[in-house]
Amino acid sequence: MADRIPTLDDLGDVAGKRVLVRTDFNVPMENGVITDDFRIRSALPTINWLTERGATVVTASHLGRPKGQPNPKYSMDPVRARLAELAPGVELLENLRFDAGEEGNDPSFVAQLIDGIDAYVDDAFGACHRAHASIVGPPQTLPSAMGLLLQKEVEVLLGLRNDPKHPFVAVLGGSKISDKLGVVEALLNTVDSLVIGGAMCFTFLAAQGNPIGASLWEPDQVDTCKRLLDTAGERGKTIHLPEDIVGLDADGNFATYGVRLPDGAKGFDIGPGSAAAFSDIIMDARTVFWNGPMGMFEDDRFAAGTRTVAQAMADTKAFTVVGGGDSAAALAQFRLDDEVDHVSTGGGASLELLELGDLPGLDALRKAPNA
Repeated sequence: MADRIPTLDDLGDVAGKRVLVRTDFNVPMENGVITDDFRIRSALPTINWLTERGATVVTASHLGRPKGQPNPKYSMDPVRARLAELAPGVELLENLRFDAGEEGNDPSFVAQLIDGIDAYVDDAFGACHRAHASIVGPPQTLPSAMGLLLQKEVEVLLGLRNDPKHPFVAVLGGSKISDKLGVVEALLNTVDSLVIGGAMCFTFLAAQGNPIGASLWEPDQVDTCKRLLDTAGERGKTIHLPEDIVGLDADGNFATYGVRLPDGAKGFDIGPGSAAAFSDIIMDARTVFWNGPMGMFEDDRFAAGTRTVAQAMADTKAFTVVGGGDSAAALAQFRLDDEVDHVSTGGGASLELLELGDLPGLDALRKAPNA
């Protein structure tokens, strides 16, 4: 198997050809209205590259989780209307997940997708970790390539995995350590230190013997966290945990604690001391990867920790990468999304690529007939 993934130039002359572009137009919506068109705009460089060279572009995407059935709630009509404003004349198919053959990787659905299509481009990084029909099917028979967005994601994230500038710091948050166990273990091979916030910190704190009150945690992962702390120490790496916590006491009143929470207390954010310490670590780094908020940032009472980390990401001279998902949403909320070097369009995909060094969508492209 060749290591090289074909790029747009490998498609040759695309003039007069119909090119299927798998995009990630899974945009946030409220009452049928797009609230953020970032993912649509992110696909424009690839779409424009093709149309400027005479190709007819047909785009395809999923939207939400309609579970293999047509559902008006997940219609692509609002996306189609916005795409028509940004890229007139570009076609958009109906929601791929209206057909169970998409998630089931059904060969007959693949055949339907590529009927009348001359070439395929994957520009949907956020779906590249799924072995779905529109991701792994077309490259089996069509000349295929990664789009400009996917190419950038691969270059940045594999650069972090294989050749980061040190000190390399990974900042991880979110609710569950079990969701990020694989990437934590992989990152311990390359980072100099890990910074842990979000609800997942409580399982680590519990592993150190701290009472965590009624905070969200995973009892079945305590031994895993102990092992990760030991592994980090054996490798000369540091796992930084919060030194103070902000939350609610047993009566529902706002409170600040150290790392030992009383009965009934719930932690919802890292405290100001932790936020300052984490910020200092980010400022001293040369490479920083951030995935997962430090607390329940959607609630203003518990947004300070995430805001401080986001500001440090904006201020540091390090090469900064934000791994999509809630972290990207937080950056946008604090209007700092233009202040970091790379905001990934895929949360789960970015973590899986860092963990495994490959994704089903990339593997499929490598095996395309023109690869």
